[in-house]
Amino acid sequence: MLTETEAIVLNAVKCGDNRMVVDAFTRECGMMSLVATVAQSGRGRLKKQYFQPLSQLAVACDVRPRLELQRLRAASLSYAYASLPFDSRKLSIGLFVGEFLRHALRGEQQGGPLFDYIADSLQWLDGAGDGFANFHVVFLLRLSRFLGFHPNLEGYAPGCCFDLRAGCFCAGAPLHPDYLAPGEAKLVGLLMRMDYANMHLFRLSRAERNRLVEIAVRYYRLHLPSFPELRSLPVLRELFG
Repeated sequence: MLTETEAIVLNAVKCGDNRMVVDAFTRECGMMSLVATVAQSGRGRLKKQYFQPLSQLAVACDVRPRLELQRLRAASLSYAYASLPFDSRKLSIGLFVGEFLRHALRGEQQGGPLFDYIADSLQWLDGAGDGFANFHVVFLLRLSRFLGFHPNLEGYAPGCCFDLRAGCFCAGAPLHPDYLAPGEAKLVGLLMRMDYANMHLFRLSRAERNRLVEIAVRYYRLHLPSFPELRSLPVLRELFG
C-alpha cells in the first residue's frame, strides 16, 4: 500500500553502489526502515543529500506489514534547515539527539504528537540564535512524557530521594542502587520547569550539565531495554559540558 507521510531521518547506511537503508521516524507509521535507490545524477527522485541525519522529509513508500524493509518511492524536503547542519555546536547536539532517538524509539509504531514534538524541537534549535546549550537536557526530559515514563513530581519534601526505577520521590533510599540522593533529587523538579523559552536562564556549569545528561541517559536505560552506550555523547560533553 502506498503511504504518504512526513519523516525524520535518524540514520542512513549505504548498501551497494546506489542503495541506502534509512532509519526514519514517521508521522503515520512511527519507526520505519526504508530502502532507497539513490539517484546517481541530480535528476532522480531520491537524492543522497535528503538522507542526512535529522533531515525532515515528505515521503511516499510502499508499506507491507510483514516486511522489515519498506521501499521508499519518493522524497522531498518538508523543512530546510538554515543553520543546524552548518553550526558545529548545533550539529553536535543534533547528532546526539538523532543517535538517542534511534535507540529510544525502536519499535515505536505511533507518530502523531511525538513526531510533532521532535520536528518542532529541531526547528526551534535550527532557528535559535543563542542560548541553546541546555537544549538536549530539556529535550530528553520532555521526551519521556511521550514514551510513558515521565517523572512523577508529586510528593517532594526536603530530604527526599528520587527513585529512578519508579520515577518518583521517596522519603528514604530505596532497596536498590538506582536513585538520586537528596542533593541531586531536589534538582528534578527544578529541571522539569525548564523549557526552550526559559532554559537560557538556568546557568549550569560544565560539571552540572554533564551530570544531568548522565542522569537522563541512565533514567532512559532503566526504562528502555537494551539501550546502548552513545558514541556521540563524548563529543557533546566536550562542547557543552
